[in-house]
Amino acid sequence: MPWEKQFNVDEALGKAMEAFWAHGYEATSMQDLVDCMGINRGSLYATFGDKRSLFVQALRRYDAIHRHDWAAAISRSRSPRQAIVGIFEDAIAVVLNTGTRKGCLLVNTALELSPHDDEVSRIVEHSFSEMETFFSGKIEAGQAIGEIPDTVDPTETSRALLSLFIGLRVLARSRPEEALLRSIAHQADAMIA
Repeated sequence: MPWEKQFNVDEALGKAMEAFWAHGYEATSMQDLVDCMGINRGSLYATFGDKRSLFVQALRRYDAIHRHDWAAAISRSRSPRQAIVGIFEDAIAVVLNTGTRKGCLLVNTALELSPHDDEVSRIVEHSFSEMETFFSGKIEAGQAIGEIPDTVDPTETSRALLSLFIGLRVLARSRPEEALLRSIAHQADAMIA
């Protein structure tokens, strides 16, 4: 009779993602993962592989939920210009409303692991490229409806917006001051005015 999992795999992966997000890859031990996921070590290895494999799966999950799905939801509910500004405002709101200083798992990973792990670097690079594409696509859509001036260069501005967004996520961890974070959002707004 085949072995049957006694836990929800998706839920366990979500708990691992939260642990890595809160503490980083290096500072999260296998025992931390066993404890937070509520499964035994053997089940963890049998289902997810080693710590690095689990981290890659958690990082991909984070990217899907906290970058892709989030940006898609903002795109559906706001105009192109409002979507760009909304990405910044929503990220600030999470920090101010929850007091969390976890930042962004993708940005944290870019700083901690990307220089040393090619696969992780490709995941982060893809996510950042997708954010740049989000910004440039919104600029072009905003220009098509007259919401963003034609003088705004979509390529250069999307790269600058990406840099501002990454900076916002880093500062949200180290200096989560409302005035500082809002000044970044105002700068992003000014770039597309």
